[in-house]
Amino acid sequence: MTIAFNVVAPILTYNILTGRDWSEFSALLLSSAWPVVDSIVTLAWRRHIDEFAIVTLVFLVITAFVTLVGTHSARALLIKDSAVTGLFGTLCVATLLAPRPLMFYFGRKFGTDGTPQGVAHFNGLWQYPDFRKAMRRMTTVWGVAYLFEAALRVVLAYSLTTDTMVVLSPVLIYGFLVALIFWTVRFSKRTQAEGEARAAALAARGGAPATA
Repeated sequence: MTIAFNVVAPILTYNILTGRDWSEFSALLLSSAWPVVDSIVTLAWRRHIDEFAIVTLVFLVITAFVTLVGTHSARALLIKDSAVTGLFGTLCVATLLAPRPLMFYFGRKFGTDGTPQGVAHFNGLWQYPDFRKAMRRMTTVWGVAYLFEAALRVVLAYSLTTDTMVVLSPVLIYGFLVALIFWTVRFSKRTQAEGEARAAALAARGGAPATA
């Protein structure tokens, strides 16, 4: 559903409308409504609003603001997506100065079953230096990657045609997302395995139980 609303539908809508003599700006503006529909459907499906839904709505408000106050051109609408992902990258980097970085909360959301016991266990992992280091490293990688992605799309928006960018923009967005998720899963598994190995070695020396 996410791919249908955020990739397929916008591309089809843009091509159909421009083929019927709509302006590039008008076609892009209407095409950008599909991600909003996706968010509404997701909220209706879950029947509740969590912190990630709030973040999504905030980004939608920012996108709408940039669209309305920005220059009414097709290129401006393409660049607004870079502003949103660039803001997310900036948020990741900024939270490195906070008590807990942004990826800690993403990890707690997707790495637990959501029960009070699961959340409490995940919160308790913060006491371990290796866990804190891993959360900060993941946050750094996500932040830098999305800052780079935003800058790359701005450069491409000024270098390529609008038709090409309509297809390429969602590919970049979700290509970076899939790559980052893949890296995060691999990094998390490797970090967990290393931590378990150190705990087992410490337990073998009589320093602590292996479950640590």
